[in-house]
Amino acid sequence: MDITLVILAAGIGSRFGGGVKQIAPMGPNGEIIIDYSIHDAIKAGFNKVIFVIRHDIYDDFKEVIGNRIEKVFAEFGVKFGYAFQEPGERPAGRVKPWGTGHAVMACSGMIDGPFATINADDYYGIEAYKKAVAFLSASHSSSEYGMIGYVLGNTLSENGGVTRGICKIDADGALCEIDETRNIIKTETGARVMDGPEVSTEALCSMNFWLLPAEYVSVLEEGFPAFKANMADPLKDEYLLPTINDRLLKAGKCSMQVVPTDDTWFGVTYQEDKPYVQQEFAKLYEKGVYNREDLYKDMR
Repeated sequence: MDITLVILAAGIGSRFGGGVKQIAPMGPNGEIIIDYSIHDAIKAGFNKVIFVIRHDIYDDFKEVIGNRIEKVFAEFGVKFGYAFQEPGERPAGRVKPWGTGHAVMACSGMIDGPFATINADDYYGIEAYKKAVAFLSASHSSSEYGMIGYVLGNTLSENGGVTRGICKIDADGALCEIDETRNIIKTETGARVMDGPEVSTEALCSMNFWLLPAEYVSVLEEGFPAFKANMADPLKDEYLLPTINDRLLKAGKCSMQVVPTDDTWFGVTYQEDKPYVQQEFAKLYEKGVYNREDLYKDMR
């Protein structure tokens, strides 16, 4: 049975105003964030990777990322696959994609065991992948889900407001509710919603690192027609994993174990985040987390 990492990359490069070739190098040899994610995941025990992309970026994606990564891991027997998120029928005037839940639906028929989801342009930390594999390797029912929970203060941007799924958790570490909170900004004393209340920087939040059974894809497929039928704003509403899972929790259709990590999450939410992210990777190299000459040396 495979332990699969689903990398949501259909929107990769959009924040830089272009396609895959616009993804900025972050490491000393031109590595991009997705290089570190795959390195960390495979080292932790994942043995299959599915990239969810769009058909129109397939050639660029293979050139910039896919061919190189597949060649590196060929000797380790890691499997790679490509799923395509296509918009399908959309209301007139809608440009916005259908969201992360719809992206995972694109993997239908490709997943035969437990899997995790991540965003392509986010860095999650090595320990998070180890904890993910430990959770996914354990025995769970088809309605028992997991989520890597990040300390909010370890996820904020210096350059503007961000959206985070703030978690309410019971004494046993089970998720009770996800509060999708928009425009959280970093302040001198902590964090607050822009023009709103303060938010605890110690709160755990979702960064789209979900730990799920293979049957979950069918759950998404079953729920998508109802989502489309009940959209408040047909031009903007999205079928998002945090919202979907919160709804399933409240309906008693699943349980969700929050697996906390102290890893620092960072990503390029804004173009201005690039220097900060590069500095964070430089620190990781200084600590010896990665090999400066060859990112994959520790795996050969």
